[in-house]
Amino acid sequence: MGETETKVPLWGIVGGIASGKSLIADQLERLGAAVVRADELAHEVLKLEDVKTLARRRWGHAIFAGDGQIERRALGKIVFAAPPEGPRELKYLEQLTHPKIGQLMLAQIEQMSRSPGVPAIVLDVPLLFESGWNKVCDKTIFVDAPREVREARALARGWSREDFASREAAQESLDDKRRLADVTIDNSGSIESAQAQVERFWQASLGASPRK
Repeated sequence: MGETETKVPLWGIVGGIASGKSLIADQLERLGAAVVRADELAHEVLKLEDVKTLARRRWGHAIFAGDGQIERRALGKIVFAAPPEGPRELKYLEQLTHPKIGQLMLAQIEQMSRSPGVPAIVLDVPLLFESGWNKVCDKTIFVDAPREVREARALARGWSREDFASREAAQESLDDKRRLADVTIDNSGSIESAQAQVERFWQASLGASPRK
């Protein structure tokens, strides 16, 4: 993580696996916010030649698809494996990619903060607290949904229960994140319910009606 200065409000989104963080980010974007999506930037970083070279040296050719790009599911099985191997490999991956992702995020934030008419910037970062990005946020939004709901959503995406459990275990306590967040949005129900909560947050934070 680096330093950033912007007068535009910076909001970070946190929550468990498959809680709907991206859905909330999309809703905020619809209302006029600019969104930094760390997962998309991670895709770009994994395409960098120096990253691919070090990844091949560490994990071999098995993590690469036929097009020469890193296959994220294959890599995920390595870095989210059971201890001690999984955490060790995840730490290496984070050391390899997080600084580069952070540089891209800072560049996007700076560009967005200079764009006219941007009322707020949203950070959709999977590990906001773990990576320290919450420290630069003016507010953090916790997206809440029960574990069984989140697991069902993950299974619907094609994950296995083992995938869900291993990735959940790699994150910090959701109770801690919920406690530390400035606002909680319940995303266990309908999209319309979540949307209404987002609009209330928008109006309370900016003192203006949402742009529709």
